[in-house]
Amino acid sequence: MAKRKRKARRNGRGRLAFLYRLLAFLLICGAIAAALALFFKVERIDVQGVTRYTAEEVIAAAGVEKGDNLFMMDKYAVAERITEALNYVESVRIHRTLPGTLHIDVTECRTTVAIEQDGTVWLLSATGKVVDTSATPQGHPLITGVTLLSPQVGQIPSAAEEREQRQLTELLRALRSKEMLGQVQQIHLEDDSAVTIRYLDRFTVLLPWEGDMDYKMDYLQAVVGRLENNEHGTINMMQDEKVNFIPD
Repeated sequence: MAKRKRKARRNGRGRLAFLYRLLAFLLICGAIAAALALFFKVERIDVQGVTRYTAEEVIAAAGVEKGDNLFMMDKYAVAERITEALNYVESVRIHRTLPGTLHIDVTECRTTVAIEQDGTVWLLSATGKVVDTSATPQGHPLITGVTLLSPQVGQIPSAAEEREQRQLTELLRALRSKEMLGQVQQIHLEDDSAVTIRYLDRFTVLLPWEGDMDYKMDYLQAVVGRLENNEHGTINMMQDEKVNFIPD
């Protein structure tokens, strides 16, 4: 009996010790949160990467003001507000520097592609977002063979065919990551057997619908790098590990 009572007392003291430790932990967390809320406020907003927009426009779109809490704000919501409000912004990165600086690093759309549909030329960023409309596709890589469903500026539209949507998204992503999009004049998706690209205004490139586009773009650059500057023609990349160049 005495042994059971001693064991019960030890268990009781153990539970109390745990509760004390938990309470102390919560108090420390509360003190840290209070310190963050009290001392770390936005004193300076630094905007980088903009040429099309002003820093003031980015800050207004962010919805952040001096005096806001630096740590309590949702940086992902801030980035989303900027990309939604400013159509030519592709991505936003938010980070903080103590004691009170908020950094907003913006990546703007550098090259837009054009899709002409129902008398309107829709300009899309490399991420697929409609950033603007234009009276003419001239000066933008022209995409054919894709039908957009209810396109709207500021939104990423869907294509009528899922296959077209998937291939266009993957191709634009690969071209952007390899910094090749500005060297493309046309992209044709109407042929079920191949995707056709006009590249450097010298080459007609044939690609399969399926495959690793990053690898294909690296391969294309390597092939072009081995050709003379005055050469032009068709680069057939329909077969894996094999490329045929047919001069014009």
